[in-house]
Amino acid sequence: MADLIATADAAAPGRALIPSPIAAGGAGAILTRVKAFAAQPAVAKSLPMVGLVAMLGIAALAWFIFSQPPQRDLFRGLADSDKAAVAEALNGAGMKYTIDRETGTLTVADDDFYKAKMLLAQAGLPKAAPDGDAMISSLPLGASRAVEGERLRGAREMDLARTIEQIDAVQKARVHLAMEQPSVFLRDQSKTAASVMLTLMGGRTLSDAQVAAIQHLVASSVPGLSPDDVSIVDQTGKLLSRDGGDPASDASERQIAIQAKTEARYLASLNKLLTPLLGEGNFTAEVHTDLDFAEVQATRESYPKDAGGVRQEQGGWTKNGGPDGPDAVGGIPGALSNQAPPAAQVAAAPNGTVDPQAPGAPAAAATTGEAARTTENYNRTFELGREVSVTKNPVGTVRRLSVAVALKDPAKGKRTPAELAQLEQLIKGAVGFDQQRGDVIAVSARKFADAAPEETAKWWETPWVPLLARNLSALLIGALVVFGVVRPLMKRRTAAATAAETAKLEAGAEVRAAVAKDMQAAITSETQANGGAVTLEMIEAAPGYTARAELIRNFVRQDPARAALVVRDLIRADAAEGNV
Repeated sequence: MADLIATADAAAPGRALIPSPIAAGGAGAILTRVKAFAAQPAVAKSLPMVGLVAMLGIAALAWFIFSQPPQRDLFRGLADSDKAAVAEALNGAGMKYTIDRETGTLTVADDDFYKAKMLLAQAGLPKAAPDGDAMISSLPLGASRAVEGERLRGAREMDLARTIEQIDAVQKARVHLAMEQPSVFLRDQSKTAASVMLTLMGGRTLSDAQVAAIQHLVASSVPGLSPDDVSIVDQTGKLLSRDGGDPASDASERQIAIQAKTEARYLASLNKLLTPLLGEGNFTAEVHTDLDFAEVQATRESYPKDAGGVRQEQGGWTKNGGPDGPDAVGGIPGALSNQAPPAAQVAAAPNGTVDPQAPGAPAAAATTGEAARTTENYNRTFELGREVSVTKNPVGTVRRLSVAVALKDPAKGKRTPAELAQLEQLIKGAVGFDQQRGDVIAVSARKFADAAPEETAKWWETPWVPLLARNLSALLIGALVVFGVVRPLMKRRTAAATAAETAKLEAGAEVRAAVAKDMQAAITSETQANGGAVTLEMIEAAPGYTARAELIRNFVRQDPARAALVVRDLIRADAAEGNV
């Protein structure tokens, strides 16, 4: 290997392997080799260009990274099969997308969001759960009655789920129906029940009225199903339905709702009254109502004294004793006879007293020895007047009303007591003030505290900041590459080229001086050998321009006439060749 210089001499097997200096030096030796490689002239010349290309590549990579547009979630909570189908559709349309490593959510550029939505909607993606018609259509021929019943039940569950998903707050729904096959034995029959699993939108909730509506929707779609037998659960495991409900809890919630509605009605009246007078934000009002939710029912019966009368009378009378002849007294029982009474007789009684006979008594009574006795027996039924009154007090009547209104003082001065009294009278009229009921109206004028400034979006959260940051970052990286890498390399290359040219010129000058010196010595020696004369052969055989020029100068000094002839011949030769 190149890093290890070792010989395994067969003649001398005991010699140890001698490691190379590179292996012995480690990283320092590698760095030395790299420096030596970079110091080579060809490599040194190409390094600036290589560095420039590398820096441009790094700048382009940084630009692509920082210039990526903001991403937006395309779909959340998709199954893996739906994600694969969506990714395939986006790839087929040539639309770029990314997958979040933590949540696995598909994201696309903000500019392509709605375009991707329309493209996927056209392709029917993400694929929704099949509805009941699809399940019934896919029912195989020759299926048993049990299979057919389960398929029909599943189709009903899917249709109910799709219907519930139409509610705004519901993202996804699943319905399970617990239904048994009808039995001929009544004691073996069980009630039908249903359970609904809801996945709500983020930050959305269902009111009690909406939950009750879902219960009645499911119960109305399944024969024999009662709303109380429908259980509704959300994605957090919270039971939304009440399963019949707690009467006390239902009553409390109903009372709270009635109280809130009553207070809201009073507040709306106050706002409608005071806003035109004081202006928006110049007052604040609070209303508390004490409602009476006691259910009182009273029944009263009365019998008027003057409204009585005989309804039925039965009976007769009998007489015992007394004369029965014509002298007997007759007539209406209890009344005097229609005959004149006999004369009164006065008889002396013992002790000198007089015993007068009772008027109307028969005269023969004293003679017969037996008094007359009349017996009456009557059964009378009286009918009395009766009045039945049932009183039921309304539930939720206002037992006491408390209203507090805070007014904002004007910028200069304060509100006068007369103005406060007028506003108080207006408020009493608006809420229906009743002093016997114990209502309280409190009106006060104060300086309001300065409202907290509305939270505005930070400047770095505005849409133009990411674009500006990407552009500035790209420009900064380009400036760093140019001024930090390319410019020093170019300076280094220029300095190296200048130094090399200077050294080359200096070396050439030295060489030329040495050659001129050698040529001068050769010319001098040759001239001396020819007796100091310069010939044309010597000029033609001169190795360089300098030596030839020196010989020509010597030739002209030696023989000017011959030199003139030579110049004339050269001119004629050029004229003959057409150069002149």
